[in-house]
Amino acid sequence: MRIFSALRGGFAALLLAGVSSALPGSAAAAQSTAARFAAGAEGVSEFYKARDGRLLWLSQSGRPADLLLETLRNADADGLNGDRYDVEKLEHIVQAARQSGSAKAARRADAQLSRAFVAYVRDLRSTKRSDTIYVDAELKPEMPNDRAILETAATAPSLEVYIAEMRWMNPLYAQLRHALLSGNYDASQRDLVRLNLDRARELPVGDGRYVLVNAAAQRLFMIEDGKTVDSMRVVVGKPIYPTPMMAAYIRFANLNPYWYVPADLAAERIAPNVVKLGLPYLDRQGYQVVSDFVDNPQIFDPSAIDWQAVADGRQKVLIRQLPGAHNSMGRIKFMFPNEEGVYLHDNPERELFEQAARLYSGGCVRLESAWRLGRWLFGRDLTWKGAGPEEKVPLDKPVPVYITYLTAVPDGSQIAFLDDVYGRDKARLAEGSADAAQTAAR
Repeated sequence: MRIFSALRGGFAALLLAGVSSALPGSAAAAQSTAARFAAGAEGVSEFYKARDGRLLWLSQSGRPADLLLETLRNADADGLNGDRYDVEKLEHIVQAARQSGSAKAARRADAQLSRAFVAYVRDLRSTKRSDTIYVDAELKPEMPNDRAILETAATAPSLEVYIAEMRWMNPLYAQLRHALLSGNYDASQRDLVRLNLDRARELPVGDGRYVLVNAAAQRLFMIEDGKTVDSMRVVVGKPIYPTPMMAAYIRFANLNPYWYVPADLAAERIAPNVVKLGLPYLDRQGYQVVSDFVDNPQIFDPSAIDWQAVADGRQKVLIRQLPGAHNSMGRIKFMFPNEEGVYLHDNPERELFEQAARLYSGGCVRLESAWRLGRWLFGRDLTWKGAGPEEKVPLDKPVPVYITYLTAVPDGSQIAFLDDVYGRDKARLAEGSADAAQTAAR
C-alpha cells in the first residue's frame, strides 16, 4: 500500500535523441578531438605508464579495436552523436598504424582508441535527466575515473567479449542496443527501444547483488553476479496510483506489520463498508481510527466518526490495520525508508497473482512469495510466529532495490513489448516529438 505524494517532476527525462550537448551542431559536437578527450588524457597516460606502454586494443588480432570502432560508429543508437568520437579519424589512425608496422604509430593509435573509449563510457554513464527517485544518492549511476575504465577493460577475461557485450553497462542495455541495430523492428518499435535504453542506463553495472522490480511487467527479479537467480510475480500500483521508479537500499524487514491506510484509501475502501455493514466491520478487519501514524497513537472511538462524510470525501480519518490474517500487508514487509511510503510486502489476496495484469495496489509492491525473497535477502528463513507488531529484523548489509519501468525487454532472441500501463511511454514520446518540432523550427 502507499502513503506517498504524486510522482514528482512529471515525465521529464532523457528522450530518444539524447541530451542537447550531444546533438549535431551543438558546442560539444564542434569541439576538436584533443579538447574533447583532454579531460581523460591524464588517466589514459597513467594507465599506459602502469602497464609499461603495452597496447590494449591492438595487442591481439586487432579485433577489439574493430569492435570498439564499430560500437562508436553506432553511437546514435545510444542517443549520442557519433561525431563526438571522430570515428573516421580514428579509423585512419588505426589503419595507418597497421600498415606502417611502426611501434610508435601503434602506441599513438592505441592511446587514441582508449581516449575515445573513456569518453564514450563516461557519456553512457551520465544521466542528466531522470524519472527515478534516488532515495539513496550513492545508487545513482557511478561515474568511474578514466584509468579505472581502462583497467576494468584490460582485466576482462576477453576484451572482445567485454566490448561486444558492453560489460560496462547493465546486461539489459547491450541486449536492447543490439536489437535496435538489428533492423528487425519498425520505427515505432525502435522509438520504444530507445526510450527503454535510457531507463536501462540507470540500472546497476557489475556483479553486485540487488532486487529489480519491473512495474510494467509486474515482476520482481533477484540478481546476483549479473544473473537472475530467482523471480516472482508482483502486484503493483493501479494506474491512478502508479508505482514510482526509484532506487533505494532495503535495510530491514518488519514482521507482523500494521497497515497505515492513507486517507484517500480509507474513503475509497473502508468507509463505504462501514456505512453498509456497520461498526462491527472495523472490528472484524482489525481497523483502528488513530491520531497519527506513529508507534503509540491516540485511538479514537469510531462511533464518533461520520462515516458517510468520510466516504463522500468531506471528512478525513487516519486508519491503521492491526497485524493479523486480514492485514493487507500480510505478515512481512521489506523496508527501504522513503518519502513516497513505498515498500515490498506480503499479500493475503492470493488470487490477484493469477491475473495477467496485476495493477491493484496503492503504489507499493505486493509479493507472490515474500518469504522466498526474505530467505534470499537474509540467507535464512524468517517467520512471523512469536514476533511482536512491527518487529524489525535488520539486514547485515543493505541490498539495493531498483523499481523501474521497462516496456521493451529481451525475450530470448527477440524483444517483447509490454503495455504502457502508466502512460509513461506515451508522455515521453509526445515530449520528444514536441522537442523535435521546436528544434526544427529554429
